[in-house]
Amino acid sequence: MSSEKAEKEVIQSTEATELEQHHADQREEPTEEDYKTLREVPDSIPIAAYFVVLVEFCERFTYYGLIGPFQNYIQFPAPESYPADQPGAMGRGQQTATALTTFFQFWCYVTPIIGGIVADQYLGKYRAILLFGTIYMLGLIIITATSAPSSLETAALPGFVVSILIIGLGTGGIKANVSTLVAEQYQNKTPFVRTLKNGERVLVTPQATYQRIFSTFYWSINIGGMSAIATTTMEKNIGFWAAYLLPTCMFIPCLAIVILGRKKYVEVPPRGSVVLEAIKCIYYNAEINGPFSGLDKLDAVKPSQLAQTHPKWAAGATWDDTFVDELRRCLRACIVFCWYPIFWLCYVQMTNNLISQAATMLTGNIPNDIINNIDPFFVICFIPVMDRIIYPLLRRFGYPMRPITRIALGFFFGGLAMAYSAGIQVKIYETPPFYKYPGTNEGRNWISAAYQIPAYIFIAMSEIFASITGLEYAYKKAPQSMKSVVMSIFLFMNCIASLIGFALVPVAKDPTLPWMYTGIGVAAFICSILLYICHRGQDKTDIQDDAIGRSIDEIRTYGKKQADKTDDDDVEKSAA
Repeated sequence: MSSEKAEKEVIQSTEATELEQHHADQREEPTEEDYKTLREVPDSIPIAAYFVVLVEFCERFTYYGLIGPFQNYIQFPAPESYPADQPGAMGRGQQTATALTTFFQFWCYVTPIIGGIVADQYLGKYRAILLFGTIYMLGLIIITATSAPSSLETAALPGFVVSILIIGLGTGGIKANVSTLVAEQYQNKTPFVRTLKNGERVLVTPQATYQRIFSTFYWSINIGGMSAIATTTMEKNIGFWAAYLLPTCMFIPCLAIVILGRKKYVEVPPRGSVVLEAIKCIYYNAEINGPFSGLDKLDAVKPSQLAQTHPKWAAGATWDDTFVDELRRCLRACIVFCWYPIFWLCYVQMTNNLISQAATMLTGNIPNDIINNIDPFFVICFIPVMDRIIYPLLRRFGYPMRPITRIALGFFFGGLAMAYSAGIQVKIYETPPFYKYPGTNEGRNWISAAYQIPAYIFIAMSEIFASITGLEYAYKKAPQSMKSVVMSIFLFMNCIASLIGFALVPVAKDPTLPWMYTGIGVAAFICSILLYICHRGQDKTDIQDDAIGRSIDEIRTYGKKQADKTDDDDVEKSAA
C-alpha cells in the first residue's frame, strides 16, 4: 500500500469524528477537585454504534436460534410424528451430544483469532464482517437442508458436522470484529466536565461511556438469544428443519444492515504488520532484559530508547513509543483473561448439561431445551437496572465499580450457579421413580424443572459482571491497531473452557453429575478470590491506562509513517 493511499484511508476513517473532536476541544477539562466531587456519567452513544448493535442482534438471533435445538437434535432419536413429547433426530445419546456441542463452542472461539488477524492486518473490520458473514450463510443453508425429514437418516450427522465447521468460522470472524466496531464508533478518550440543563456539573468519562456501550451491546445479544424460544418450540411441534430455517432467514437482514450502513461506520484502517510489530517488541524486550523480565521494563523497546541502545533495531522499527505503552497495557489485560476459562466453563453448562438435566425433570408441555432461555430473559431485565440505577447510584456515592471488581463478582455468581446446580442434581437423584438413573428409557423423575430457575438467575448475574466487563476490558486495553486481535484472545478463553469441558465428558453422566458441578463451582469461587487479590491494583490505574492513545492528527501521522516505512522496505527488497 502506498503512503498516499494509507493516509487517505486514515483521513476517511476519522472524518466522522472531526466534528466531535472540535467540540471536545471546547469542553471544560476537569480539575483534581472535579474528580473528587462531581458525579461520573456516560456520554451519549453515537448513532453508528446502534447500527452495529442491530447487526449483532440479528447475528445472535441466528446463532442462539441454531444452538438451542442442538442438544436434542443429537441426543434423542427421531419421533414417529410431530408434535412430539421429546423431539430428536440422531439418537446418539447425552455424551455424544455434549461432546459435539462442546466442540462447536470450542471451534467458535478458536476462529475469532483468524477473524481478528484478517481484520487488523488485511481487510479492516467492515470488510472482514462482510466476508465471514457470507461464509456463515453457506453453513446455515447446509444445516437447514440436511435437517429435512427426507435427509435425516443419511445426511443428518455429516451435514451437521460440516455445517458447524463452516458456521463456527463465520460466527468467529464476525464475533472478533463486531464487538470492537461498536466501541470504535465512540472516539473521545479523555474525561470532561459537562453542565446539565438543571445547572448540575457532571464528569463525563470514557469509562462510564464504554460501560454503557457494552451493556447495550450485550443487551442486544440476549434479545437475539431469546430466538431459542421460537426454535425449540418449532422443533417440538414442527420439526428441526423449521427450527433451522427461521435463523437462516433472519441472517439475511443481518448482511443487509452491514452493507447499507457502510458509510456510517467509523473504522480504523488495517496496519498490515501489526501482529509482527507486537511480536518484535516482545522479542526485543526478551533480548534486552531477559525472557522473564517484568512489563515495567518494556520501555526498552521504545524507538526513542532503541535509538540510543540498539540503533539498527530502531532503524527498522515501524511502531512508536505510544504503541509500546499500549502493548504493556494490553499484556496486563491478557493476564486477566487467563482466569476466564473457569468462568466460561460455568456458563457453557447452560448450553448442554443443564438442558439434559431438565430432560430428567417434569417440564409439562414446555420443551426441555427452552428452559435455559430464562437466562437471557433475566439478563435483559437486569442490564437496564444495573446500567441506569445501580452503577449510577454507586458512582454518585463515589464508589464506581471498576473492571476487576466486576469481573471477580462475575466469577462468584458463576460459582454460585454451579453450586446450586449440584444441589438440584442431588435432589433429582433422591426423587422417584428412577432416582440416580433418570435417563433410563428417557424417563423423568417427579421433580419440577422450575427448581432450575435460580441457577439461570445466577448465571445471568455472572454474565453481567464478567462477560460484559470482559468485552469492555478487551477493547479499552488493546492497542488501537490491535482491537480485533486482542478481542479474539479474550474470546479464545472460551475455547480453553471447551477443552476443559471435553475432559469432563466422562463424568457428564449419571450418577457423577453432582461431583462435576461441585468441582466447577469450587474452582470458580477460588478464581474469584485470587483474581481480585492479584489484579485489584489495576482498578486504581484504570483511568490513567485508558488515557494512553493518540489524537486524530497523531493517528494520521502514525499511519503515514508505517506506510512510508513499508514502501521503503519494498524498494530496498526490489533493488536487492
